[in-house]
Amino acid sequence: MRPILLLACAALALGACKSASFTAPAAAPAAPSPVGPAAPTAPADDNLNAVLWVQTAVEYRALSEQAYRAAADRLDQALKERNWDALVPEERANAATGLKPAVVLDVDETVLDNSPYQARLIRDGKSYDDATWDLWVAEKKAKAVPGVVDFAKAATAKGVTLVYISNRAVHLKEATLANLRAVGLPVAGDDVFLGLGTAVEGCTQPKASEKNCRRQLAGRKYRVLMQFGDQLGDFVQVKDNSAAGHAALYDEYADWFGERWFMLPNPTYGAWETRYRGEARRQAKRDALDVAE
Repeated sequence: MRPILLLACAALALGACKSASFTAPAAAPAAPSPVGPAAPTAPADDNLNAVLWVQTAVEYRALSEQAYRAAADRLDQALKERNWDALVPEERANAATGLKPAVVLDVDETVLDNSPYQARLIRDGKSYDDATWDLWVAEKKAKAVPGVVDFAKAATAKGVTLVYISNRAVHLKEATLANLRAVGLPVAGDDVFLGLGTAVEGCTQPKASEKNCRRQLAGRKYRVLMQFGDQLGDFVQVKDNSAAGHAALYDEYADWFGERWFMLPNPTYGAWETRYRGEARRQAKRDALDVAE
């Protein structure tokens, strides 16, 4: 920090200062800020609190570790029960009996923490775009979400394969697998990464970003014991992205959470926020608040 400047007279012996002879002394110059020159006021950013919470709050760590520990406690039960399946019936195109066990995990904010990328966007006053995202992925600097590595080790020790179903594009596959390996996550082979653009024969869906066809593809080879994600669409197809549509879908499958499905905390982005678009999105968010009146 830069020291506060002292008045010249205070730096000298008192005798070296000339008398003011009843004349009011000139106003002293304003002392500069001890933290450096004044910076322009930072623009408001809807993501500031969310990203800072992820990076600094022990509550975030506790929630993530809690989810993975709870899942680890369920593994033996899931393996033992032959009819245990974490895919909804509409996404199970074949019988799961006799298939090798696997768990399906989303990547971003479920196993890899991309909060530094979000922090850069805040710092630079920018929004997400594919070019900066690809550069971030290429850096392979994302850290593991708290708790996932211990869970992954426990699962693989029991013969369970980890399948990563991500909306990272397929051209980011090698960088993603390298990042996963770097943080200690098992990668059984290139085929366990099902990124955006993965072809799934015999399955169609309205949007490429939806994951139901890729979940079905995983189910053709594996008995899926559990699923992990940070958004509802990581577990089941979301046909109605409204708040009411999400609530209804959650109510339908509420019993699956904490047993076969495990949700990770992510306040920084998600399908819920895409309801609020355009120039008036902040006002739309304010209008959506429930103030109990």
